[in-house]
This record gives sequence, structure tokens and C-alpha cells, in this order.
Amino acid sequence: MANSARIDRRSDWRVTAPALLLLAAGALYIADGASGRMAWLYLLGAALGLVLYHAAFGFASAWRVFIAEGRGEGLRAQMVMLGLASLLFFPLIDQGSFFGQPVGGGAVAPLGVSVAVGAAIFGVGMQLAGGCASGTLYTVGGGSTHMVFTLIFFMIGSVIGTAHMPWWIETASWGSISILREWGLFQALAAQLALLAAIAAFTLWVERRLRPAETGEATERRGESPGWRRFVSGPWPLLWGAVALAVLNAVTLVYAGHPWTISFGYTLWGGKLASAAGIDLSAWAFWTWPFPSRALAGSVFENSTSVMNFGVIIGALLAAGLAGRFNPAWRLPWRKVLAAAIGGLLMGYGARLAYGCNVGAYFSGVASGSLHGWLWFAAALGGSYLGNVLRPYFGLQGGFSRRAVPQAA
Repeated sequence: MANSARIDRRSDWRVTAPALLLLAAGALYIADGASGRMAWLYLLGAALGLVLYHAAFGFASAWRVFIAEGRGEGLRAQMVMLGLASLLFFPLIDQGSFFGQPVGGGAVAPLGVSVAVGAAIFGVGMQLAGGCASGTLYTVGGGSTHMVFTLIFFMIGSVIGTAHMPWWIETASWGSISILREWGLFQALAAQLALLAAIAAFTLWVERRLRPAETGEATERRGESPGWRRFVSGPWPLLWGAVALAVLNAVTLVYAGHPWTISFGYTLWGGKLASAAGIDLSAWAFWTWPFPSRALAGSVFENSTSVMNFGVIIGALLAAGLAGRFNPAWRLPWRKVLAAAIGGLLMGYGARLAYGCNVGAYFSGVASGSLHGWLWFAAALGGSYLGNVLRPYFGLQGGFSRRAVPQAA
């Protein structure tokens, strides 16, 4: 019934109209100041933000409820998303172009200690903050005030991570390993889809074992008859979100030349603010490397990750207005704010070490056939377990007792 009530809400044009204005004005400003390509990427980011909000497609929450309660619907949606993305990514990367448009090699990064440690730290952080990198952006856009603290400290953690990054990349590593490159298109795709199906099947087994009476209930609640109003105002079934995110990431791969990434945008914003505060980043090795140094020297509207991040925020703002659910809370428990800040700090630092976050390393990495994406998933899942243990100390719901699986409220 909760979803039915949400569908019946009227759009709030006090929020929707300014969001549409920001989308149009932002696209025009970016096109004039940077390029038309960046303007289109800004709008693509907005589409991603709208999808994330309407589908409530969370990574942190999906992992939390599976670990603490045995509910696997969110994780299964992620496997669908990764499977479809793989079906789109693998042929594109293997071909190297799409109708004459060059396509890069995807999000492939070294497999090593840095990824494992960084992802584990990130996993702890996203459970304390109550959101991941993409979740931070779309919930801030949707009116979550406590996640503003997560965003700020995510930037701080990212900048601190750049100071230590040169040391971390010297730790043990097996280099960049792509199953697509090693095994070829069909064998790699078959192995990838088989593993995704096995994980989905495992979540079903756990769910049926721990919560037999509730299996399928969440899917049934989201299975209401779709229509134009539901498409515009939400909420969307998780499956809609999974499909839309996979397709939009493939569009990003073709149009931007790289898959969807998020965390470097936080790093760049933090670097810009640190420079404005008088910190000399030129003395830090990370900021002398070609890509970061060019990004720092240019505008935040000239970097594809940065403009897409701005787009995600505005797209989520638009979605919240269309759903009639933009309602910021101004009185926040101090422990929740502290958890949001610590979580953001950990996620920012961890993402730099791990060559990305839940989107750039996990989603785009796995979809690109990079083994570092799978290592990220395993390590972050372990970190999420620890984060769940810590949540009650900050007065947060979703922690669990080691003696029993909690029942739904």
C-alpha cells in the first residue's frame, strides 16, 4: 500500500519547474563554456539521476538488507543490471567502435591490494553513510540533508586519498586483467553471465531459507500496472531501474568514450576547493599526473565525470519534484550526521585507492570484464558486513544481531 500512496502524490511544480530550468540553463551554459558534448553528458547524467531516484536503486541498501535480513531483491536487480550491461559492453569493447564512434577499453584497472583495501573501506563507509557514491548524489538532489555532509566529506576523503595514492599503487598487484581480452568475446560473456546467474540464484536460496513466507512479496508490491503517470512520477520497479541504468551506461561508454564513473568528480571538486583554500596540490604526485593535472587546471564543466555528477543531482531533483516527495529535514540527530561524515570520509578515501566506487569500479568494471570489479564487489561486501555491525552505535537502523536474523517491522 505504501507504493500506491506514493503513486497518488501530485507533482510539486515548485520543485519541478526550477529543476527543469536548471537542466535547460545548465546545458546551455556548459555548451557555451565547455562544449556541446559536455552539455549532452550533463543531460545524460540527469537521466541517470532520475532513474536512480524513481527506482530507488541503491547499492548500499540492497547489500545491507541482504546481509542483515536475507532479502535479496536488490542484489538480484544488480545482477540483472550487470548482465544486460555485459551484453552491451562486451561486443562494443571487442569491436572497438560503434558506427564509426571509437569505443575505449572500458573500466579496466589493476587487480591488487589497493583495490581490496579501498573497497573494504568503502563498504564500511557506505553503510555508515546510508548511501554509496551514486546514492549520495541522487539523495542530495532528492532533498536528503544529512547526505550533504556525506558529499562534503566524500570530497575531503578523496583529496586525502590522492596524497597517499602513489604509495598504494606500489603495493602488491597482478596488473590489469580483462576476461574479455584473455578469453575472447563469447567465452568471457558466457562465464560472466553464468556467475551473475549463480549469485542471483544464491540470493534466492538464502531468501527462501531465511524468509520463506515473504519470498516474492517485494516483487509483488512493485508489480502494479504501469502507466504514463507512474513512468513520470514513480515509483519504478527495480527491474526498470536495472535495465535503464545498463542502457544509459552503454550510451555513456559510446558517447563519453569511457563507462559511467563518479568518484573522480568528487576528487576534482575537492581538489578545486583545496586549491582555493590555499593548499598547493602541485606538490602532490597524484596532481602532477597528466589526467588529474589537466582536470584541475580546467573548469569543472570540462570534465565528463564532473558534469555527469552535476546532472545526476539535478535529475534527482526533477524526479523528487515529479514524485511530490521533495521534503528536506532540517533537524538531524547528531549521531546520524557524524555517521554521514565518517561514511563520506571513508568512501572518498576508499574510492581513490580502489580505482573507483560502486559505479566506476563495480558496475562499470564488471560490465567491462575487469577482474578488479569482482574483487571490489567481494571486498566491499565484506566491508558492508562490518558497517552493518557499526550502524547501531550511531543510532542507525539496519544493524543486526549475530544471534538471529531480525524480522521485518
